[in-house]
Amino acid sequence: MKKILILNGPNLNLLGKREPGIYGNQSFESFFEQLKQQFSTVELHYFQSNHEGALLDKIHETGFEFDGLVINAGAYTHTSVALADALSAVTMPAVEVHISNIHAREEFRHHSYLTSRCKGMICGLGLFGYELAIRFLLQNNE
Repeated sequence: MKKILILNGPNLNLLGKREPGIYGNQSFESFFEQLKQQFSTVELHYFQSNHEGALLDKIHETGFEFDGLVINAGAYTHTSVALADALSAVTMPAVEVHISNIHAREEFRHHSYLTSRCKGMICGLGLFGYELAIRFLLQNNE
């Protein structure tokens, strides 16, 4: 059975409450339950932290054993060389996801330190981007 980790960064624990006009009104926990039902033949894992070190530790812990990573590093996308280095250091392929269209927002959100370390990036498609990233990882990791 394929093992895929979904890794969410800071403030994504507030999905469903935080700026619903940008991020929607569904919590990630309820969405994750839908994903687990939809991908019942995949071992999906979910981890969220507001702390950069915890995200790094999770990449290190799973990066040589899991079949793929869906990462939404939140604001760390635009600031964290350490997360970019961690993605380069491990063997699991990653897809970067952003719920909003980061290129239609503030200028500082237009740059990602992670994109060049990932197989691809999906932004602006809401939570559906996570489903697409999982589908890509499954199709390109057989």
